[in-house]
Amino acid sequence: MESSSVPSLAATENWPVPTAAAAVVRADGTVAGSHGPTGRRFPLASVTKPLAAYAVLVAYEEGAIDLDEPAGPEGATVRHLLAHTSGLAFDENRVQAAPGTRRIYSNTGFEVLGDLVAKATDIPFADYLHQAVLAPLGMTATTLEGSPAKDAVSTVDDLVRFAAEVQAPRLLDARTVLDAMTVTYPGLTGILPGYGHQRPNDWGLGFEIRGAKSPHWTGTTSSPRTFGHFGQSGTFLWIDPDVRAACVALTDRAFGPWAIEAWTPFTDAVLADLRR
Repeated sequence: MESSSVPSLAATENWPVPTAAAAVVRADGTVAGSHGPTGRRFPLASVTKPLAAYAVLVAYEEGAIDLDEPAGPEGATVRHLLAHTSGLAFDENRVQAAPGTRRIYSNTGFEVLGDLVAKATDIPFADYLHQAVLAPLGMTATTLEGSPAKDAVSTVDDLVRFAAEVQAPRLLDARTVLDAMTVTYPGLTGILPGYGHQRPNDWGLGFEIRGAKSPHWTGTTSSPRTFGHFGQSGTFLWIDPDVRAACVALTDRAFGPWAIEAWTPFTDAVLADLRR
């Protein structure tokens, strides 16, 4: 389906990538527009993290785990892991800081979360994600094929279903989602991969929060409340509560200077379409 209400989505054709697909979904669940092969499966890289975090939050609401129970390094909790403040290093099981003192983006932290949920529920995390999030939302083309930090494969069509859920939650209490999109441990500095040191480097629970970050992968006109994630496989998902809409874009070219150049003006154009 393609819609004239977001004509700027067609700009993905000009990106220096073999294949790109994108869509915009409003908070009421209607697809405002799409472009490209929205049913094609792409590796998500770190756009896996919001999906995994949502499953962790379902486990919390089901009572299998608690956000403030110990997890990961000494003194750290599930909340610290979700917010990248456990002190764990990026991609190894090594502690680099005391919990709650720095924003250290960590794949390892999400792997610890996956193991925790699997142990608490007696269900492998990939299966738990499927049962708790993917199946209820009809995300039939999405699978987790390894690490809960980076190894999901999905389609734009499926991620539109997820983005609609986050904007109007059915699987979680709306207050839990509000917590996930609110800055957790405010004021912490840290490096945003690909975009350098940020003061502060705001995150919620599994979602990155735009805040006042500059440079950033969202638009110059994105609201500070915008939250979401991007992936090293050339993928992103943002939700801007101020325009009551979300945008998904998936490609098959690794993140790099091309994405830094293309994504921000693209998002500004999408937002301009939505605000008309």
